Amino acid sequence: MDMILKTTGLCKNFKGQTAVNHVDIHIQRNSVYGLLGPNGAGKSTILKMIVGILRPTSGRIEFDGHPWSRKDLNSIGALIETPPLYENLTAYENLKARTLALNLPESRIGEALETVQLENTGKKKAGQFSLGMKQRLGIALALLAQPKLIILDEPANGLDPIGIQDLRGLIRSFPEQGITVILSSHILSEVELIADHIGILANGQLGYESEIRKNIDLERVFMDVVGSTREEG
Repeated sequence: MDMILKTTGLCKNFKGQTAVNHVDIHIQRNSVYGLLGPNGAGKSTILKMIVGILRPTSGRIEFDGHPWSRKDLNSIGALIETPPLYENLTAYENLKARTLALNLPESRIGEALETVQLENTGKKKAGQFSLGMKQRLGIALALLAQPKLIILDEPANGLDPIGIQDLRGLIRSFPEQGITVILSSHILSEVELIADHIGILANGQLGYESEIRKNIDLERVFMDVVGSTREEG
């Protein structure tokens, strides 16, 4: 199996508290991986370790067949928490600022805007965008450097049904473009519609990981994983 990213025994402690406890995840290339779990399960902590915001306490992260290093961030795009936007700038100007910072060609701006369907926003400032448009602009920022892997942390938070549907179609289009997606969420039904594989996290532990198959009752699996870690806790 062709893995673009995997973790082995990944742990993160904060002041004696274990937030991530020996997690082994396996992300298949050109797929959508749903990292699912209740709020506080450790999802964001894992993603922040993959993008270098946090340093693991112990364990290993491998990317594209080698031990992860900061150089790999050139191949990883991310939208974690709120999109880092300049609200007084247009969509184009926001991306222009990022291309200058990363020394990327300006031609990438039009391509990224077209991918997220924001190419016709003209002179409208990002501060006037709907929440869904802001999320898509944040994804465009993450796509600028043509990453092999894009990480989206709770991207559907606060979106209306139309915004969620648009986002779902966008995410599903990425594997065909050679982009692997890690998507975190606490909404099981949404992940089920988007992801190819799923990992269920609770209390810092990965209780389940598998390809999504129609004959598996994921809701029951989710409740079993969450319930068992609560009992252990």
